[in-house]
Amino acid sequence: MQKIVIQPELCDGCRDCEEACEKLYGASRIMIREVEGVYYPIICQQCEDAPCRTICPTEAIDDDVNPERCIGCGLCMLVCPFGAVVMEGRKAQKCNQCPDLDTPACVKACSKRALSKIDTEKLKLEKQNRFISKMSGVSKGQRRSDVLDILTAKRKARQKLE
Repeated sequence: MQKIVIQPELCDGCRDCEEACEKLYGASRIMIREVEGVYYPIICQQCEDAPCRTICPTEAIDDDVNPERCIGCGLCMLVCPFGAVVMEGRKAQKCNQCPDLDTPACVKACSKRALSKIDTEKLKLEKQNRFISKMSGVSKGQRRSDVLDILTAKRKARQKLE
């Protein structure tokens, strides 16, 4: 699954991402908020069990908002934990991560690389591999003798006995 990841420490508040999104959709589906000199891009996180999808009385929300079904009640905006749903022209709008583009408009427009699109499965596997490498001592070029080895040795011994 591809997902837009935000790194607020890199954002300089230029709002290029907002402008790119607005050019594409007529209204920006990403918002930059400043809190104590730090800029935070607010964007839909495409929640697995999305409260906006659950509460929508017309089932207008999926990965995007169906404007023909949206009645503009604003319930989705009220329940979004990120504040990423906006009302524009009496219709709800939220980021759909630009499914028709290889790179979302906001990501492409961000010169500071505060926004990036990543494959979450690939990231998970990379993190697991780093963890396994660290635990097994492979990252240091040699395998350490530690609890992991003892547990592995006990398991191998049990298998031979069986």
